[in-house]
This record gives sequence, structure tokens and C-alpha cells, in this order.
Amino acid sequence: MRTRDLSYWLFLAPVLLALTLVVIIPMLLGVYYSFTSWNGIVTGGFVGLQNYIDLLKDERFLASLWFTTKFSVVSVILINFIGLSLALIVTSRIKSSKLLRTTFFMPNLIGGLILGFIWQFIFVKVFANIGQLMGIESLQGWLATTETGFWGLVILMSWQMAGYIMVIYIAYLEGLPQEVLEAAQLDCRNEYQRFRYVVFPLVAPAFTVSMFLTLSNTFKLYDQNLSLTAGGPYNSTEMVAMEIFKTAFTQNAFAYAQAKAVVFFVIVALVALVQVYINKRREVEM
Repeated sequence: MRTRDLSYWLFLAPVLLALTLVVIIPMLLGVYYSFTSWNGIVTGGFVGLQNYIDLLKDERFLASLWFTTKFSVVSVILINFIGLSLALIVTSRIKSSKLLRTTFFMPNLIGGLILGFIWQFIFVKVFANIGQLMGIESLQGWLATTETGFWGLVILMSWQMAGYIMVIYIAYLEGLPQEVLEAAQLDCRNEYQRFRYVVFPLVAPAFTVSMFLTLSNTFKLYDQNLSLTAGGPYNSTEMVAMEIFKTAFTQNAFAYAQAKAVVFFVIVALVALVQVYINKRREVEM
């Protein structure tokens, strides 16, 4: 750092200032407020770890955390599977590959709230009409139960993020050495062996990046949850971000909500860093 000249720090200063003002200072203030009885207006007294002790007994918060964890695990698997599958399709030298890339990526350009309302119409109206015409009861009353609400959120998130993850896999697939792929085509008995033993190990860095992005996005999901199910029925599809928001702005328990946010941040950070560490070790071994 001592070898950097003045121009380097002048160009870097606006970014560091913005990062400090927007991220670091608010985060430190949030940690401080989590040890108080702040109600959004008055800071209140220092309560120590009481907020953290209370949230460990908060059944609604623990239920939303468990629901979010289940949703994230299922969504991460589906999004990466679909994204990689789409990437393999559009890099297979078919004539309409450019059109397909644009089509698959387009859902990611739509806002989460709008997507939630679109899929709410599909699940509630379209599915119900199809179920009535075909006599399929399972298609009627979607989003009215915890199970259908869960899978509705998974479908929405997978449809939205698969195209974005596809782009990451495409970048790595198109950068693979052609001589290695040609040798694998001669040595491997079929396409499955070629993909398993040659292609997939070579795109392992893309898997690390995609896992990090999908984990962080699914854990922090709020806008799609709000517009699709609004946490219903009876808060059974309420994810952690929504539960924290309601604690702060419905109950006016800002300090308690901030304690939940700190715990949630630590959980997401640990999960993301652990998966990056594990996947990086796999890349080295390969």
C-alpha cells in the first residue's frame, strides 16, 4: 500500500467514502442499537444481550428461519441445475442459441415485486381454471397452503435467477480449452462421462460463484415473498427478511429487529463463506 501514488487513492476515495457511509457506519450503529431498547425514535436504555436472548425463544422468528433455510436449499439446487442445463443447451452450437440466451435471461430483468404479482395471478387464476377444466384438485387453491406457497416461491425464484446463473456458466464453458474437450470426446465413452469427468471439474469455479450468489439471494429474499404470498397463510411462508421488517415497522421494536438482523447477517455470512471455502478446496484438488 505504501507504493501506491496519490492518484490511486484519489480515485479510490469516493468508493471508500460511499462504502463507509452506506455500509460500515450503518452496520456498526445497528450492532450498537441491538443492545438497547431503541423504538425508532428514542434510543432507550442499554439492555445488554436481552434482545438476543429473547429472539432465541421467539417461535415466529425461528419458524421463519427454518422456512428460509428449506427454501434456500431447494432453490439453490434447482437454480444451479437449471442454469447449468440452459448453459449447456445454448453452447451446443444450435442455430437459435443467441435468441435462447436472451429469452432465458429476460426474467432476471423484471423486478421482484412485479414477478411476484405475475406468478400470483398464474398460481391463483390460471392454475385454478386449468384445475377446474381438467378436474385436477391439486391445481386449485394454490398459495392457500404452506406447501403450495413454498413451492410457489421456489418456482418463482428459480424462474427468475436461472437465466442469470446461466450466463456465469456460459462464460466458463466457452473458455474451456478446445484441445482438452477434443481429447475427452475421444477418450470418454459417452457425453455423460465427458461432462462428469472433464467439463464439470473445469467449470468448478463457476459453481463456486453461482453457489455464493444463489445462497445470498435466496436467504435475503423479501420482495417476491411480499408480493406472492405476503407470508400467508398465517405467517407460515414468512421468510426472515419479512419477519424482521414486520418486527421493526409493525411492532415498533427496532432494537429487537436489529438484533434479529445481526444474527441473520452472521448466519448468511457463515454459510456463504463456508461453502466458498469448501468449493475452493475442491477446485484445488481437481
